Amino acid sequence: MNFKEIYQIKTKEIEGILRKYLPKQEGYQAVIMEAMEYSLMAGGKRLRPMLMQETYRLFGGKSRVIEPFMAALEMIHTYSLVHDDLPAMDNDDYRRGRKTAHIVYGEDIGILTGDALLNYAFETASGAFDMEPERSCQIGKALQILARKAGIYGMIGGQVVDVKSAGESVSGEKLDFIYRLKTGALIEAAMMIGAILGGADEKQVKLAEEIAGKTGLAFQIQDDILDITGTAEILGKPIHSDEKNDKTTYVTWKGISEAKALVEKLSHEAVELLMSLEPKEEYLPQLLESLINRSK
Repeated sequence: MNFKEIYQIKTKEIEGILRKYLPKQEGYQAVIMEAMEYSLMAGGKRLRPMLMQETYRLFGGKSRVIEPFMAALEMIHTYSLVHDDLPAMDNDDYRRGRKTAHIVYGEDIGILTGDALLNYAFETASGAFDMEPERSCQIGKALQILARKAGIYGMIGGQVVDVKSAGESVSGEKLDFIYRLKTGALIEAAMMIGAILGGADEKQVKLAEEIAGKTGLAFQIQDDILDITGTAEILGKPIHSDEKNDKTTYVTWKGISEAKALVEKLSHEAVELLMSLEPKEEYLPQLLESLINRSK
């Protein structure tokens, strides 16, 4: 099988894991469970849980203890998208080719859907303690990383600076800060948690974080490029969103040619670092390389 076929199989496997960890739609509050499923199962690349699972396997992980963390990370990523789409943020009507949560369920339920996904993510991840209580130290460390990378020193911190910088001239240093936190932090969480639960030592976990950091930055710069060169039909969301919100991006800062060159450079550096870990399978390096040429 080629990379694309393997990717589709792995994506389907992840979709099954996500469905397994969704709450039942019952009780007076059933609408929030419905909205959670609508948002979480809207599709997407499933890059973060995939990177987590593949890093876990890279370090010899074989059990299902990684699964609640995979689901939790995708819930956190999804909640951030639900909130990003709100009128107070990017004010987008479409995400992944269909109407956003606040358009379907109303702005109030849209806000609560994001809140619910965030809270349920940690409820889900903490279930790993019941699966393998003898590994409570590793699971606890993984939870700490998940919380920090999702919070004010990670994704939220980056989003705050991003929102507050709209309409301003942003320096390259500040733009790097935004991207490394807003996008890179959850990708770092994915690979670090995969490494920790897979049995990696401290040095290897740090290397996983470095690989993920380069991958995350390349991923976000490619997003900037696609916001200019892509189409709404292919991307499944509105284009020129950055321009609409008057945001500085790598494209406005460096130009498309230099931005593309940087994506390739960062991606190749990430793959080189990954190869130093001597992966037994080709899929994870191929996954990182695929970020260079993705069209959505």
